Amino acid sequence: MATPRLVVGLTGATGAVYATRLLGRARALGVETHLVATPAGVLNAHHELGLDRKGLEALADHAHAPGDVGACIASGSFATAAMVVAPCSMKTLAAIAHGLGDNLLTRAADVTLKERRRLLLMVRETPFNLAHLRNMTAVTEMGGIVFPPLPAFYLKPTSIDELVDETVERVLALLQLQGAKPQAWTGL
Repeated sequence: MATPRLVVGLTGATGAVYATRLLGRARALGVETHLVATPAGVLNAHHELGLDRKGLEALADHAHAPGDVGACIASGSFATAAMVVAPCSMKTLAAIAHGLGDNLLTRAADVTLKERRRLLLMVRETPFNLAHLRNMTAVTEMGGIVFPPLPAFYLKPTSIDELVDETVERVLALLQLQGAKPQAWTGL
């Protein structure tokens, strides 16, 4: 069986830790990763995690420049298991919702949708305005999954790391990647 491939997009919304943890867990699961980080995503990773572009790209098996619309992940013939945008800014959500493949990240998302593969967007903005909600509806109608990274407090986390890790495992499970281990609620 071929090694599954996961495309990870990183935008300028807060929450760069989700992308870095996804890349780490995917590597641990034997999933080949392809990262595309926008300039704002790299800036955010620097501010939130102290990573520069080189350090961020080292976390992935392959890294692609956002302007390289000719990269392999821009083609439907390049088979991938799924794509996740973590975090997903409202600008990127809007571009995906309206089919604007104006950079590699949005083009790869468009390809993911057209090939009927799993696309998961970890949208990061509150409160939502009507444009945000309509764009989320459009992406959902196209087959995408809108997944705001909301913490599961019923699991009684004791650290931010636990909150992030639980969300990452839920994302991996939704992407149907073998080996994901989301925690289950055990009831009261």
